[in-house]
Amino acid sequence: MLKYIHSASNPQVKQWKKLLTKKERDKTGTYIVEGFHLVEEALSSNQIVEIIVSEDTGLPHGWDYGSIPVTMVTNEIIQSLSDTETPQGVLAVCKQSQHTTTEGKSYLLIDAVQDPGNLGTMIRTADAAGIDAVIVGEGSVDIYNPKVLRSAQGSHFHLPVLRGNLFEWVTKLKIENIPVYGTALENAKEYTEIQNSDAFALIVGNEGSGVSKNLLEATTANLYIPIFGKSESLNVAVASGILLYYLRS
Repeated sequence: MLKYIHSASNPQVKQWKKLLTKKERDKTGTYIVEGFHLVEEALSSNQIVEIIVSEDTGLPHGWDYGSIPVTMVTNEIIQSLSDTETPQGVLAVCKQSQHTTTEGKSYLLIDAVQDPGNLGTMIRTADAAGIDAVIVGEGSVDIYNPKVLRSAQGSHFHLPVLRGNLFEWVTKLKIENIPVYGTALENAKEYTEIQNSDAFALIVGNEGSGVSKNLLEATTANLYIPIFGKSESLNVAVASGILLYYLRS
């Protein structure tokens, strides 16, 4: 089913623009992904509500979008909906994940990480490392922020990415005898002192202040990565990658 919209004042276009805000994403339970790769990943996971394509862009012949509505729009409308300087000309409105809990043995818990590039990279890294779920706590950037989605490169469609109360999750995981490791510079063990396992949870924190003190007090142990050069610290996404791969291996 194909329709064409040429006016930026069309009510449907106005609704799409609202999805660029967290408030509307939360209200409707939907969000927008942009670009051929992310739309194709969304198609594979059956999460798409509708596809939006520019008048100068064709959809790949191999895409099976069946009964999903497709709307063709002007390049100007695509530009107004895009989060990039050079839009690829294709977007999709997707349904947000309905996960509120998940079963698994390995978790990444994220405490108040505010940079969308960092959050997206951590979700992507957790996916690559075979982690079962990512839990994003209060104070973090929205998991459906366009820059988060772009940095995660489709990993939202591969594993559960949940918003949650990290204190409740730590309690739940410890009851299930899953060790929970925080990250800290003080009162912490060098990460190589920990025996790796297929069951663990790792908490990483805010770019400036790290993991909250209350969470650190609730962990099984807290870990640090030694610095051999003159840098004061590692980027939180880089540190997450090092620790996830060590703990998971």
